[in-house]
Amino acid sequence: MIVKRLYDEQLAQASYLIGCGRTGHAVVIDPNRDIEQYLRMAASEGVAITHVTETHIHADFVSGSRELAARTGASLLLSGEGGPDWQYAFAREAGAVIVHDGDVIKVGNVRLDVVHTPGHTPEHIAFVVTDTAAATEPIAMVTGDFVFVGDVGRPDLLERAAKVQGTMEGSARALFQSLRRFKAHPDYLQIWPGHGAGSACGKGLSAVPQSTVGYERRFNWAFAIDDEDEFVRQVLAGQPEPPAYFAQMKRINRDGPRVLNGFARPQWIPDGRFAEFLQRGALIIDTRCAADFAAGHVPGTLNIPLDRSFTTWAGWLIPFDDDFYLIVDGAGELAPRQVDQAARELAMIGLDHFAGYFGSSAITAWVAGGVALETVPQVEPGLLARQLEGGAVTVIDVRGHAEWEAGHLPGGQNIPLGYLVSRLEDLPRDRPLVVQCQGGARSAIAASLLQAHGVQNVANLTGGYQGWVAAGLPVATATQELPPT
Repeated sequence: MIVKRLYDEQLAQASYLIGCGRTGHAVVIDPNRDIEQYLRMAASEGVAITHVTETHIHADFVSGSRELAARTGASLLLSGEGGPDWQYAFAREAGAVIVHDGDVIKVGNVRLDVVHTPGHTPEHIAFVVTDTAAATEPIAMVTGDFVFVGDVGRPDLLERAAKVQGTMEGSARALFQSLRRFKAHPDYLQIWPGHGAGSACGKGLSAVPQSTVGYERRFNWAFAIDDEDEFVRQVLAGQPEPPAYFAQMKRINRDGPRVLNGFARPQWIPDGRFAEFLQRGALIIDTRCAADFAAGHVPGTLNIPLDRSFTTWAGWLIPFDDDFYLIVDGAGELAPRQVDQAARELAMIGLDHFAGYFGSSAITAWVAGGVALETVPQVEPGLLARQLEGGAVTVIDVRGHAEWEAGHLPGGQNIPLGYLVSRLEDLPRDRPLVVQCQGGARSAIAASLLQAHGVQNVANLTGGYQGWVAAGLPVATATQELPPT
């Protein structure tokens, strides 16, 4: 049996190619939109992709199952569990085979037993893998978003992301029952999960790529709780805010992702046309690092640095149905690497309206026209403490609510970054605003967002909450004020 784990760092997402070396057949489980990587892997292993499947209707990336099956001629297998509201709308059109709990998928000498594991989503399935050429018992379960290393799939996304009201508690109880059935598997059974650390599909995922049932039974918090009501309370507590694009992903993956046939590089736009796009109100995303943006940027542009968090904040802050443009570091047409990286990452979450890009040289050309750049002032913790004591500023904490509850600046107002645009009217305008997060990255984006929406007198706290604590300044929790550290 051939097993290859393909891991996307930006999405913290794992796909699996599992093949039979004797027959040359292979299945891909949970492919993302970058289907070329699976074709390359299959070719390098000398197998043909004959089956493509997935564990559930994903919320955090656009699925590549439909496109990969179409490209290879493979059989597309999709869950038929979850009731009428959670069926794949494109299944018949795509010629998919619908599978249910107890079904068996044979890929050469590899056997996949389908197990319905509701909780994270109603239609979620997992696959118990047996190498029948070498063993009569299974080696692993591909668990998708059901069981992770150190955590379990969050059951609140239908309600909090897809806006299906009243589903959180029922999903949590379904997850509890799925875990009870899961515990019956032998300790040696390996767990091959769909995500690792950094994914928003759970709240405490480990970076360890795989585990076993026995290890998780001993050290995964969810397996230590035998009371269903207590499990429901704990699994719903402290979940991070789901990115806004999760609702879009659910819709796209349910209705049928558009076939891309590769990630196309958008057009380079010459520096001389930069002013034209600004004047017509185009959405322009400056992907330079936060420090460069703070030192000088074009008013009205939004800063989302092209780093490991780019996908997350692009999904939160860029509209899905409107054209947008990027500024990339470099001299325009000489910056293809950054552009190709951005195009891939945007397409992975369905942001397909990337219409063109400028080099950062366009900013220089724009300044040469006699127009001044805007800056983001930086405030040190000690100065901010004195300003707060005198009531001279308002602090906006753009971290998640669970982070804020664990500790925050006294008197700060918590508005997570992803919700900032929708709550602009809640911001006080009678004094300057200082935005802060944990270390300064999210608040840098927040400052650019506020400036782009016309909010003046915005500054960023250097070092964020970590810098504040390191300076020995007082902090508060959700329930009490604490003395200086």
